[in-house]
Amino acid sequence: MARTPFDWLDEQADVRRRAGLVRTLRPRPADSPLLDLASNDYLGLARHPEITGAAAAAARRWGGGATGSRLVTGSTELHAELERELADFCGFESALVLSSGYAANLAAVTALAPHGSLIVSDAGNHASLIDGCRLARGTVQVVPHGDTEAVRKALDAHQGPAVAVSDSVFSVDGDAAPLAQLAEACREFGSGLIVDDAHGMGVLGDGGRGAPHAAGLAGAADVVVTVTLSKSLGSQGGAVLGPAKVIDHLVNAARTFIFDTGLAPAAAGAALAALRLLRREPERGARAHAVATTLHDRLTVEGLQAVRPDAAVVSVCAPSPELAVQWAADCRGAGLAVGCFRPPSVPDGISRLRLTARADLTEEQIVEAVRVISRTAPPAAGE
Repeated sequence: MARTPFDWLDEQADVRRRAGLVRTLRPRPADSPLLDLASNDYLGLARHPEITGAAAAAARRWGGGATGSRLVTGSTELHAELERELADFCGFESALVLSSGYAANLAAVTALAPHGSLIVSDAGNHASLIDGCRLARGTVQVVPHGDTEAVRKALDAHQGPAVAVSDSVFSVDGDAAPLAQLAEACREFGSGLIVDDAHGMGVLGDGGRGAPHAAGLAGAADVVVTVTLSKSLGSQGGAVLGPAKVIDHLVNAARTFIFDTGLAPAAAGAALAALRLLRREPERGARAHAVATTLHDRLTVEGLQAVRPDAAVVSVCAPSPELAVQWAADCRGAGLAVGCFRPPSVPDGISRLRLTARADLTEEQIVEAVRVISRTAPPAAGE
């Protein structure tokens, strides 16, 4: 039989199967009966009628797509309005909306770390920050997770421009970065700080204004923040927040902004409506955090190993990749959707169930979720 250029994929597929690391798409119906602890809809806004209505209205007015890159035809008055309100809400001078949070992270890191610069990256950072580091022309040094002193030592050993890069809330365990200490270390050496606040905005800070706002870093001249519109705001897209000169530089230098089609108007309209709703209902973020804490406490009482959440993500340790997959499948069979994180998604190699709390979960739903997770847990999960 003639060989094809892609026969090597069969070997890769076999390696994944033997390691229990096969990933499968599972399209969900519009009216899924599952109790959702797997999505990132922290504030319960993705299906809120005000948000879906705004998305529909934006599509009717501006069209189904942006029609081009932001620098050609893809910038609408709606995009500009969203940028102004995002910057104002989070406490920054300016904002730039991109088509995804992934694109926002690549834009910020690659454009702000030119040749000759140093990027100090936390070992627990999201894949989008890691890919931004790989694509940037600067030198990258990865430091142990949450180790501010290691950041300080790396910056001290470098001569020239530098930035430290960190998630604000890490997506695997839901633990928060020591942002104030990171900023202090960066300022000792005149370095910048780039913070991915995807899991903090909407949940942490005054009224959900984010982890940098809570740490007193909002509006700082040496801090740049990226956010996603697809989690707390229930829409899609991403943004970079920071000093006006930084945003102007990204417009002129960030390839994932310049060469990408602009965010669809429906997503921009939905995000703007969600942001305005959050202003009116600032208690939603605190509620999501409270639900996460309750889930953690009750799962721990049941004998499971769960990481105390700093925001809305609850991580529950599983004995192995295979058992994690089976555990998640058993939960699904019992009517509960949970996330399942395995290598290479987890930097420490420990497989987990990943639960995401929502502000709109009821007490009855919390009780049911804990019951299903504890009843389906593998015997070794509590050891």
